[in-house]
Order: sequence, then structure tokens, then C-alpha cells
Amino acid sequence: MTADTLLERITDYANRPDPYPLYAELREAGPVVRQADGSYLIGTYHEITALLHDPRISADPRSRPAPLSDPAEEVPQPPFLRLDDPEHHRLRTLAMRPFGPPHSPGRVDAMRDRIADITTELLEALRDRKQIDIVDDFAYPLPVTVICRLLGVPREDEPLFRQWSDALVKAADVRPEEDTTERDRAGQQAQAEMGQYLVNLAEQRRGHPSDDMLSAFINEPDPAMRLTHDELAETAILLFIAGHETTVNLITNGVLTLLRHPDQLDRLRREPDLLPSTVEELLRYEPPVHMRQRIPLADIDVAGISIRKGTSVTLALASGNRDPKRFHDPDRFDPTRPDNQHLGFGSGIHLCYGAPLARIEAQTALGALIPHLSTATLVQDPPPYRQNAMLRGPRHLRLEIQQPA
Repeated sequence: MTADTLLERITDYANRPDPYPLYAELREAGPVVRQADGSYLIGTYHEITALLHDPRISADPRSRPAPLSDPAEEVPQPPFLRLDDPEHHRLRTLAMRPFGPPHSPGRVDAMRDRIADITTELLEALRDRKQIDIVDDFAYPLPVTVICRLLGVPREDEPLFRQWSDALVKAADVRPEEDTTERDRAGQQAQAEMGQYLVNLAEQRRGHPSDDMLSAFINEPDPAMRLTHDELAETAILLFIAGHETTVNLITNGVLTLLRHPDQLDRLRREPDLLPSTVEELLRYEPPVHMRQRIPLADIDVAGISIRKGTSVTLALASGNRDPKRFHDPDRFDPTRPDNQHLGFGSGIHLCYGAPLARIEAQTALGALIPHLSTATLVQDPPPYRQNAMLRGPRHLRLEIQQPA
């Protein structure tokens, strides 16, 4: 086996149902694995964590050397998720002002009741169904609705975001051999339409503040703290896309894991106070995000291997989460695991800023689903997975529900 075939196997859709034996091979091959194209793959916890905290490591794809064929081609600025400091810090700070502490410490926590109500509405609609798809019927619409309410989207317009989200998911989930032209076009159009809608909605609230994030963005009193038109659109879209995709996978992976571990499901039914630690263990054991790419801004040394400036480095976060040098018995699902400093939301300056909201959504969703899972069986195991190398979760998770007599 060559090093490059290992990455190909890890990212191959056929191995999505269980990539963890491949991650074990990666760790055994060494903390740093050089691939045939000159890039590197890293799958050990301590090396990944060190790189995520290293200011010499860039998240900006523009840090790579320009291709010789088109060196003058202008690359658009990515969202702040893919920027480096100081620009990343500026935009993240502006985005956080209406979202979390220190300026808005209660906004996310105040969403708990709304999230519980949305969850109840979704489950009520499924009450008499004998078969449900956890993805399409529950895990997918929940975060879409939550983020729409957080942004202040009128309820009658929420279906628009379902349509746009559908197009964006389809654009991200494609097989390598497929022609992606039409899906890419539809995804780009959906993103542009979503951005324009959100900016227009924010403008309607200029001078008429209400209790939502778009209103807070557009009515920011400090001129130095205001987002530009483009920054507002990009930040709102990022909040929607990043929060939605991560949460769908977290909830769906959680349901699948609990059904595969009926002893833990039964324990949660008896001890609901374990829900928060269960979600943390799910973020380690079956994380929604499996990989991140980085680029060194200078020559660096990782575990005795020299990596040159501008080289592509893939950090296999999900492999680090199963590293036996960091976690005891890492392949065991243990909701009571102590010292669970997982990489489920990343680490360092790019730690997921929507993590508090995702945690609340996952805890609320799983807590509401657990009483129903005792009579549920998987229609297909393993289920079909999304065709995305960076994100991992079932595209569908169909359950048979035994209704009470």
C-alpha cells in the first residue's frame, strides 16, 4: 500500500460507512504521512492540536502557490472561516457581537425554549408514521428552522431556505466521476439568492431594531463595528450553512450510534442528565466534521518531518479523536468518558463559533427522540452516506417505528 492510496481510500465514498480502520492505518503509518503529490496527511491527536494552534499554519486557500497555468487569476476572498488573523479575528469578532459573549451572552441560551418547541412540532407531525427518515423528516428541518428564527426570517419565507439548502447540499455531495457543472451552478445560484435575501431583510430593519441577529448586525451603533454589505451577506450565509450541515450530521450520527448501542440508549432513558456528556462523546466518537485542510506559511517541523511553506496539509480530525495515545479505549462509545477534549468542533482560533447552539440543538433533539427509539429499528445498516470527504453523516437514516397497540 502506498501513502496516496490511503488518503484515496479514506475519502472514497465506498468507505464512508466505516472509515475508522483506515484512520488506524494512518496513525500506524506515522504521525505524518507524505503523499505522492507532495502533500501531507496527519492523523494523530497531539500533532493535529499543535498545528491548529500554530500561527504559522494558514486556513486561507489563497496561501497555496498560484498554479503556473493561471498565476494572474484572481481568487475571491473566502468567508472568515477560511481566513487568517488579523482579518479572521476582525470578522469573527463582528459576527460574535450579536451571537454570544461578551456582548450578547444570553442569545443562544434564550433559544432553548424555541428549539424545544420546534422539536416538538416536528415530532408531532411524525406521530402516526410507521417509517420515518431521521434526516429528511427531523435532523434536516430542525437546524434550518432554528437558524431562520435566529436570523429573523419570517415563517412564511422559511420554505425558501429549505429549497436553497437542498441545492447547497446537492452541490457538496457528488461522486468524483460525476459531472458537477449543473449542481455547482445551482449551488452558486442558491447561495447568491440567499445572500441577497438576507441583506434585503436586514435593510428592512435598519432603524427598526427587533430581537434577531440580522437586526443586530444592521443596527450596530458603533460605525467601526459594522459589517459591510458583502460581509453581512457572507456572515449570514456562513452561519446558515456551517451551523446547518454540522448539526444535521451530529443529530443523525447520534441516533445511529444510540441504536447501535442499546445499552447506552437504555441508560440515557433512565439517566437523562447524561445527555450533555453523551453529545460530547458523540462529537468524539462519530464527529460531523472529519477533515480540515491547512497550509504552512513557513517551513515547519512536525514529528521530525520537514514540511515546506505552501504545502497542502490535511488534518484528519476524526482520526485524532480515536488516537489511543490521547483517549483510553478510543473505539468504545462511552458517554461517561472523563477528560473528553475532542476535536469535534476543531480547536484554536477556528474553533466552531456556532458550537454552543449545535450542542443545545443536539441535546434537545436526542432528548426528545430517545423515548421513541425504544420501538425503532434501522431499515438499513449501514445507511447510505453523504458523498463528502470533509463532512460525514448518513444522507438518509430510515427507521421502522412500532406504534403502540
